[in-house]
Amino acid sequence: MLKNLEYTCRLHQEDDAVVAVCPEFNVSSFGDTPEEAVASLHEAVTLFLEECQRMDTLEVVLEEAGYRLVEQRRGKPLVRKWLPPRSLGTKRLELSFA
Repeated sequence: MLKNLEYTCRLHQEDDAVVAVCPEFNVSSFGDTPEEAVASLHEAVTLFLEECQRMDTLEVVLEEAGYRLVEQRRGKPLVRKWLPPRSLGTKRLELSFA
């Protein structure tokens, strides 16, 4: 399994629940507080990635989510690391429709 993988957590209020969303993997979860929502999302993302690994689709899923694999020499061993997609920012847009 991956040792370290960065992912995004976005929080928003929905009725009485706090919703946490990981846009890279289209995974979401919720809790009564922001802390509970983040912990719940962490568990959901972990389970999702573990299932991808079990199904031998993890690399494909990571690539489709915008991650890229880099190899670096750190001392003698070669280290492979998945870098997350680079966010360029977030904007709130508005539209009018009939």
